[in-house]
Amino acid sequence: MADFETLTFESADGIVTVTVNRPQKLNALNEQVQRELWAAAQRLGPDGDLAGAAVVILTGAGGKAFVAGADIKAMIDMTAIQGRDFSALGHRAFDAIEALPMPVIAAVDGFALGGGLELAMSADFIYASQASRFGQPEVNLGVIPGYGGTQRLARLVGPAKARELIYTGEMIDAAEALRIGLVAQVFPTEGFMAAVRERAALIAKRGALAVTSAKRVINAGLDVPIERGCEMERQAFGLLFGTEDRREGMSAFLERRDPQFKGR
Repeated sequence: MADFETLTFESADGIVTVTVNRPQKLNALNEQVQRELWAAAQRLGPDGDLAGAAVVILTGAGGKAFVAGADIKAMIDMTAIQGRDFSALGHRAFDAIEALPMPVIAAVDGFALGGGLELAMSADFIYASQASRFGQPEVNLGVIPGYGGTQRLARLVGPAKARELIYTGEMIDAAEALRIGLVAQVFPTEGFMAAVRERAALIAKRGALAVTSAKRVINAGLDVPIERGCEMERQAFGLLFGTEDRREGMSAFLERRDPQFKGR
């Protein structure tokens, strides 16, 4: 198992919480954080020691920021080639998180700016506290989003709104983020993480094979014609009929009891 200096892990009841732990820097992304995020994805992947997780919660320490952005001090003297490589490092980490088989929830309490918003968007969806603020302010620094923001933001909120947010570099609050579809739900700041864990626990109780299959089909279908996506859905639906979980789920429904899924 790799040693982690900028991330912490907590595992309970099938839920793994991964916390970016640089509160003194508002959890800003430097090279080490990006490398450790990639390593965290390996722990959670099929061959990792945390592969059995039903749900992952990704959050930031300190109560002021999820991740306030990339570490500007680390970038100030970079050359064009170094900047490109720094971007590639972030893409590798965020792509690995996005590719995880289980649902990943970004729990944003505070600022999610620049690379922080891009990290949050690599999750399946975002839950936000009322105190949260979101933005892609890179144009204020003379650059553009470098960790997938130009692509994921447009897919989440539509090209026109993504262009406005990126071109202006303005921040929006949690209510506006909810209105435009950037976040899935907003919770009160007090008790925020408890609310997120309650939602994660709800997912963890469902049939894991069904949830991971749904994630795979949804993600694959975003980039193909709807006819192809529906064909993938039909195939996945049929395959699930060969699982113990499918029989257990339907039997439990008919017997008016809670299902006991085993991931088989």
